[in-house]
Parts: sequence; C-alpha cells; structure tokens
Amino acid sequence: MTEWEGFVSECMACTKCGLHKERKHVVIGRGESLNVPLLFVGEGPGEQEDIQGEAFVGRAGKLLDLLLEALEFSPRNYYIANIVKCRPPDNRTPTDEEVMACLPWLRYQVKIIKPKIIVCLGATAAKAIIDPDFKITKMRGGWVERQGKTLIMPTFHPSAVLRDSAKRDDFYLDLKKVREKLVERGL
Repeated sequence: MTEWEGFVSECMACTKCGLHKERKHVVIGRGESLNVPLLFVGEGPGEQEDIQGEAFVGRAGKLLDLLLEALEFSPRNYYIANIVKCRPPDNRTPTDEEVMACLPWLRYQVKIIKPKIIVCLGATAAKAIIDPDFKITKMRGGWVERQGKTLIMPTFHPSAVLRDSAKRDDFYLDLKKVREKLVERGL
C-alpha cells in the first residue's frame, strides 16, 4: 500500500466529527495526478459529490470546469479538494469544529501534492487557510504568500457565482490571474 492509499484508507474510516454519520462517501478530491502545481480548495462536498464520491461534480463543479477549460488550464496540472471531506447536512457551512477535525487531512494533501499555487474557493476555504477573519468580498483577488514558496489566491466559490451573477467577472479575472502566474513561473 502506498502512502497515498494509506491516507485514503484512513480518511474513509474517519469519525473525528459528526459529519461521518450521514455521509454516503468521503470525498478526497479530484485530479488526474498528485504531482501538480495548482490546488483548488473548496468548502465541502455537496449532494452530487457525496453521491459520486468525487469533488466538484455538481453544478458548481461544472461551472469551474467550464472556466478552467476556457482559460486553458490542463487537467493534468491541478487537483481539487475541500476543507471538509464529508457533506454537511443540507449543504450548510461546516462548523469550526468540523473544519478543525478535517484540516489535518487537507494539510496531508498539501504535503503530498506540494502545490506552488493554492486557490481558496470561497470564504470557508480562505478562513481555514489564510485567516479566520478573512472577508471574501473585500479581500478576494489578491495574492498571499506562505513560507516564501506557496502563493494563495482567494476567490469566490463557484456556487456563489451561480447564485449571484454579479460575481462572475471577478471570479473569471481571479482565475485568469492564476493562469497568468502559472505561465509566468513556467508551471
């Protein structure tokens, strides 16, 4: 068993918070490879993700996929994960306790993937990764650097863009900046 397979097995058996009680699947993530320069991190699985066991396969995921394709992101160059690995009931925002219980899993993913750029999709991801007081509408679109090697771009969650089309242009521009940074760094 590889280190990654061991991680997946441990995640599948996790009972660190109450979200495990109603899950159909633990949703580890989605990507063609683990050796990628770009990691997208969302909030948590929705209904379709819980049913299919894969990250970002519902309406928000389809919007993200369309935009990534339009901006010519290669699926070989990114991985998509979430802060929590089990669906919160009724797609509610995960509690602080649920986030804290799941963060070690995400940290492990970051350690294995070693992304050069992390995109926080929405406030929950930005608060968990950047700052608990992060305000997505005021602070999205700027770069945050960690440990001199990882750049973090906070932006709207695709589901927020689906609910409010006024966010669409900013979401597009943020992901365009990410694409430009990848090209600039030869990634």
